[in-house]
Amino acid sequence: MNNNLANIKKSIFFLNKKECVAIPTETVYGLAANAYSGKAVRKIYSLKKRPRNNPLIVHYYGLNLLKNDCELNKNFFILYKKFCPGPITFVLKLKKESLISRIVTNNKKSLAVRFPKNKLSRKLLKLLKYPLAAPSANITTKISPVSKEDVKEEFGNKIKFILNGGRSKIGLESTIISLVDKPKILRLGGIERARINKALNKNIRYEKAKKKITVPGQTKLHYSPGIPIKLNTKKSKSNEAFILIKKRKKSCKNYFYLSKTKNLRQAAKNLYKILREIKNKNYKNIVVEKIPNIGFGETINDRLKRASGK
Repeated sequence: MNNNLANIKKSIFFLNKKECVAIPTETVYGLAANAYSGKAVRKIYSLKKRPRNNPLIVHYYGLNLLKNDCELNKNFFILYKKFCPGPITFVLKLKKESLISRIVTNNKKSLAVRFPKNKLSRKLLKLLKYPLAAPSANITTKISPVSKEDVKEEFGNKIKFILNGGRSKIGLESTIISLVDKPKILRLGGIERARINKALNKNIRYEKAKKKITVPGQTKLHYSPGIPIKLNTKKSKSNEAFILIKKRKKSCKNYFYLSKTKNLRQAAKNLYKILREIKNKNYKNIVVEKIPNIGFGETINDRLKRASGK
């Protein structure tokens, strides 16, 4: 585990030169660059082959810099106190005087922000004089990376440095909630909807993506291993990868377990790891047994549906 100041300083060296660095977070690894620099942010889009109309999440250490960039409100402070640092992203109104590159927001008047919990990335952010734009460190539409090895598989030597923080603890992207007007969840993720509802004492609506992309993770095809995926399946053929939510008595070579005991949190953590393993074993088809659509199961089903492009 490269949890030392020398490696953080290496990251800062490249970031100050407006280069991209891969950083660990509790959700997935991010491809990070100076969010105040248009030149740096363009490199993120280029490396990821990401459409410019797909905005980026910006990562902060705390509120000091954020106060200069966004308008904060009561709902934000309630959720910030309850869940931050952690796997939640807030869409806030952008201040006119903000230094955030307008490439980050696709010239929108709002900004998606979060405060990662990973200790290594927090040390890095604390030492920087700017926040980091950091979408997942993968090629657009592909499986998100949850380890240093995943990032290397995606980019090889195309990025300057990978700050190694071990495997991501949550393994799925952050929950995105818009607080610009009436609160609404725009992406399911690392914090269950029920916990957010309880914190705000409201039933927050999950607004599924429309044709117009407003925040990350709303494209129709996303998180994909590039293999056809069929959901809610009871059995598989021997040449298909079969993703299961709990261990079966009969064990087969093509069985891949998200969890041994139907633990949805564990299943969420293992999802991308298993999709990447299946891809690297050259399976041509993936079938998935029915996953309960509650808690983290709701997020898993969302990711699998997007991975299938349906």
